[in-house]
Amino acid sequence: MAASHANTTGIANVAVTGSNGSVGHRVVLYLLRQGCNVLGIDVTPLPDTLPELIRKQLGFQVFGPAADAPGRFAFKQIDLREWDAVLGCFKAGLGEGTRFDAVVHLGAIRHPGDYVVETHNTNVVSSYNVLRAAAELGIWRVAQASSVNTVPLVFSEDRNMQLDYFPLDEAHHSRVDEPYGLSKVICELQADSLCRRFPSLRIASLRLHWSVPSIEYTTTQKHAESEGESRKDLWGWIQEDEGARAFWLALTIGTPTSSLTSTVSGLGQLPLGTGWTGHEAFLIIAPTTRRPELDTKVLRERYFSEVRVRDGYEVERRKGFFDCGKAKRVLGWVHREGDC
Repeated sequence: MAASHANTTGIANVAVTGSNGSVGHRVVLYLLRQGCNVLGIDVTPLPDTLPELIRKQLGFQVFGPAADAPGRFAFKQIDLREWDAVLGCFKAGLGEGTRFDAVVHLGAIRHPGDYVVETHNTNVVSSYNVLRAAAELGIWRVAQASSVNTVPLVFSEDRNMQLDYFPLDEAHHSRVDEPYGLSKVICELQADSLCRRFPSLRIASLRLHWSVPSIEYTTTQKHAESEGESRKDLWGWIQEDEGARAFWLALTIGTPTSSLTSTVSGLGQLPLGTGWTGHEAFLIIAPTTRRPELDTKVLRERYFSEVRVRDGYEVERRKGFFDCGKAKRVLGWVHREGDC
């Protein structure tokens, strides 16, 4: 059973939209481990899987007395496309006069769906409602799930998958051609706009890759794929709890009582990051590919020989095609080596 930590960050009460999803489950669990009180929010009813996960991992009943819990969890079912519902939910907090210190926004459709309107319209309206409600209520710390697909990758037409350089970073173009990636580009533009309107608001958009329990999970029969099939997402991945940790850092870096260093497996003590103001996007991806048997140099030569390699970067062994240096500098986030 994992014990919770004493929470000295000033981020105590957190709303998590999309808590019923796989990423949502891990973020809720991570926040509870930090001693937070968490309100899970989703358009679907609370599944048995989340309370059971909390019971097994943390050892308390979700609906038991608060004294049983290192952090308190509650759940509310609402449609994020409904402005009044979102505003009312955030305004109510966790009851008893509490207010939210932060919001993690994960509630979205995770694929293009019919490639017409549903994914785009759902995601764009939901993200604006969540971000705007937080701003209106003075909830100044927000971390939202963006996507690596702000660059034309797996969901885009082959002819539009035009990459300028390796490794990809946050400055790479966003010439997306499909509704999911477009919705993520727009949610980042919404964050830019709202941070200009509300100078105290700070938003992190975390561009996640495929979030999985382990590298072994990606090679199971259910998910087995040829190297060619996985070329369109550049063989990327992220261990799910490392993604959850990035959301926590995005909320807490720069709080007055944040510690100055963090211990990362295999890397020792690292500075926690510089923090930032306004809105910033961060790639949150493992530094290796998910195909340990394949050499990255061979993959590039075979599938992306026309893409230039940035000066100073060596394409070799299992080294990935993404540059997460900004997350290291600003958030103090480095994917734990033991999970690669």
